[in-house]
Amino acid sequence: MKREILVATNNPGKIAELRQMLGDDTEWASLSDFENIEGIQEDGRTFAENARKKVLGYAKQTGLWTIADDSGLCVDALGGKPGVRSARFSGQKQKNRELLDHKNMKKVLELLEGVPTEKRTARFVCHLTLASPEKILIGTGGKLEGRIAEEEIGSNGFGYDPIFFVPALGKTVAQLSREDKNKISHRGQAIRKLKPLLAKLLQSGG
Repeated sequence: MKREILVATNNPGKIAELRQMLGDDTEWASLSDFENIEGIQEDGRTFAENARKKVLGYAKQTGLWTIADDSGLCVDALGGKPGVRSARFSGQKQKNRELLDHKNMKKVLELLEGVPTEKRTARFVCHLTLASPEKILIGTGGKLEGRIAEEEIGSNGFGYDPIFFVPALGKTVAQLSREDKNKISHRGQAIRKLKPLLAKLLQSGG
């Protein structure tokens, strides 16, 4: 019998990435599968702190092993912002994710107006955590270095992908296929680190 694991997000892009990379050795659930689930306040000062808070909160509510990540964009010229506030940089979260993404990107681009290319360095950061209702089981992380483009380029991905340029590839993340993105992304790195550790846990019966 496969273990059921909750992916603690309502972001369909994150769910797709996790499911694609972690495979079919488990049954996957999402927050939308549960009624009356209480949201977890993401008020930690670091990505790791938020990931731990989310994963334990949802695992305790559902009784399931749960995977949660906290990730975001850190721009050097903005003192590391938007950082842990990446998802709500332009204001409160909205149900229309595409609109929210564009508003967040617009704010970053406006704040960087006039900043030269060499000073637009940035990175995507991810902390990924697996927990049972009782405790943290695994924690991993990943980082992708790049710079902020002058405008949105590309239609793939989500979040800040259209303005995050990867010099080594000569493209923004939004110009990459899902497979190519997973090979280099901050979340892809964290998932690859988690995968063998999760397999070991599942083999041992948790």
